[in-house]
Amino acid sequence: MSDKIRIAVLVSGGGTNLQALIDAQAAGVITSGEIALVVSNKSGVYALERAARAGIPAETVTRKASGGTQEGFEQALLAVLERHRIDLVVLAGFLSILSAGFIRKYENRIINVHPSLIPSFCGKGYYGLKVHEAALAYGVKVTGATVHLVNEIPDGGRILLQKAVDILPGDTAETLQKRVMEQAEWKLLPRATELVAHQLLEEKTHD
Repeated sequence: MSDKIRIAVLVSGGGTNLQALIDAQAAGVITSGEIALVVSNKSGVYALERAARAGIPAETVTRKASGGTQEGFEQALLAVLERHRIDLVVLAGFLSILSAGFIRKYENRIINVHPSLIPSFCGKGYYGLKVHEAALAYGVKVTGATVHLVNEIPDGGRILLQKAVDILPGDTAETLQKRVMEQAEWKLLPRATELVAHQLLEEKTHD
């Protein structure tokens, strides 16, 4: 039996950040934990294909199949995480806001990557391309990505890592999104995952 921290990666789409985590685990960047589960809140997304290719168990938990309520969805999600004995939850492009009650169950054990330098362009309604559109509309010269612990305030938890990315003349939301992913998100998320997993492993060892 592995003594590593068991990690669940929650996804909603193509899973590029999931792929960065899978690659980082293979490259030895993540050593204190192992990706033990991928959960999608949408069926048929490409992230599930990535999990299958990497031999990682994957499950789909949709709001619709859980009675159509947030409460039902979160209960189903918790049941899946408990069944797989998950220690750490990584939100990697997971487009569902989790309730304070859910977060309390995994306090300081949920991390999220956000495609801006928090506190800029973050909070409710800022996700995906909307973040990059806002940065361009505002005219900032530098943006980036942030990995933070998740608390009950959207994008409000303690910052773990940040990396700046320059905005270039002629950038569109799409080109900026791609650069922020390649230069910041895909590097920061594995490092932050290892950081928290290492911390949890230390705590586990001293218990």
